[in-house]
Amino acid sequence: MPPIGMAPDALHVPLLRPVPVVPGLDQSLRFLADPYRFIARECHRLGSDVVLARLMLQPTLCLTGPGAAELFYDCTRVRRAGLVPEPKRAGLFGGYAVPTSGGDPHPSRMRFIVATSGPLAAAALVTRALREWDRLLPHWCARPRLVLYGAAQEWLARTACAWAGIPLARDEVGSRTAQLAALFDPPAGGLAAHLRARLARRDAETWLARLVQDHRRQWVFTEDSPAAAAAELVDSQGGQRLPARLAAAELLNLLRPIVAVSVFVALAAHALHRHPGWRDSLADGEDGDLEAFVQEVRRFYPFFPAVPGQVRREFVWEGWHFPQGARVMLDLYGTNHDARAWPQPHEFRPERFFGAVPGLFDFVPHGGRAEDGPRGPGEGLTLALMKLALRQLALHLRYQVPAQDLDLRMDRPPALPRDRFVVERLVPI
Repeated sequence: MPPIGMAPDALHVPLLRPVPVVPGLDQSLRFLADPYRFIARECHRLGSDVVLARLMLQPTLCLTGPGAAELFYDCTRVRRAGLVPEPKRAGLFGGYAVPTSGGDPHPSRMRFIVATSGPLAAAALVTRALREWDRLLPHWCARPRLVLYGAAQEWLARTACAWAGIPLARDEVGSRTAQLAALFDPPAGGLAAHLRARLARRDAETWLARLVQDHRRQWVFTEDSPAAAAAELVDSQGGQRLPARLAAAELLNLLRPIVAVSVFVALAAHALHRHPGWRDSLADGEDGDLEAFVQEVRRFYPFFPAVPGQVRREFVWEGWHFPQGARVMLDLYGTNHDARAWPQPHEFRPERFFGAVPGLFDFVPHGGRAEDGPRGPGEGLTLALMKLALRQLALHLRYQVPAQDLDLRMDRPPALPRDRFVVERLVPI
């Protein structure tokens, strides 16, 4: 492989330019200290949309901006599935699950994903979520103080299991919620986060695999439910049902993103508190206002810092050489705050979404998408749950926000208010 930024003679590229290099032997500690702003800051400092950094001792081409996002999601050039070894992924992202879709999943699995993330699935999920909200609300109101982020995790864990058709006993709600939450927000950092996330995944997969096995002997999951469909998934070769552990992994990949919407619930409440004038606008109950608000929450607030990829075949883009096999990383947070696509990008302005459709690669809250594919199979579910939570918070619940530290922790994914957004004196409206 030729050095990054230098094309082989056979290419005869006349306008090739070297990729700017971030100074230092390894930038992993700097990345970990500020994972959301590291790439955009270094790109801005070096005057380039592409810079070369060394992360976890590995050369990495770091990209930012809508043009770079379009390049990154060109599946003929960049592969995005199964790229980062788990220890390195946990080291870079604190155990946080980073989406690395973009491979070639088996058609039966794709059908399962589509069937559990389309409009009908979203409508059923919202119905169940509202039912669980109403069930939990009296308990929340009875507490002198409520950590909204933790309450949202329980609400969504209950919702996800009920919607998926998975039985959940009352005495295991707490432990299952903690396991699912640890997959995207482990309570500790570094190696402890990695180990805790691995343990949580192992325990959750064991729980779901046991239920899959029980279901195959005698019905356990709700009929025609996502869980029942997962138990009947087949492999790509002999048409045999997947081993219970693999079916459990599919179920876990369905539950985890739903519970992870608790991050956006806390961030939406944070935005509503910081911009109280929008409460009156939302009081009209117009879906357009709700849509614009939640989309701006997804753009403005940090969720995933970046996503990794690998160059499939050698190419030159904008004069920069990308050798085959090179590791690349797309900056999501910086792309969502790129002034070339977003005027006043560091201001919270939901009105920017009124009647406007962002460019295909300007808006990458969870990642981008190919021209002919979805941004992500769970995006509709995320939006539906966010709008429901925002409607409840803005229109159907009165509460006070006591003195607390509302600054976002930008040194850890997911970035959240330091006190996880505490509310008190909850009263239904």
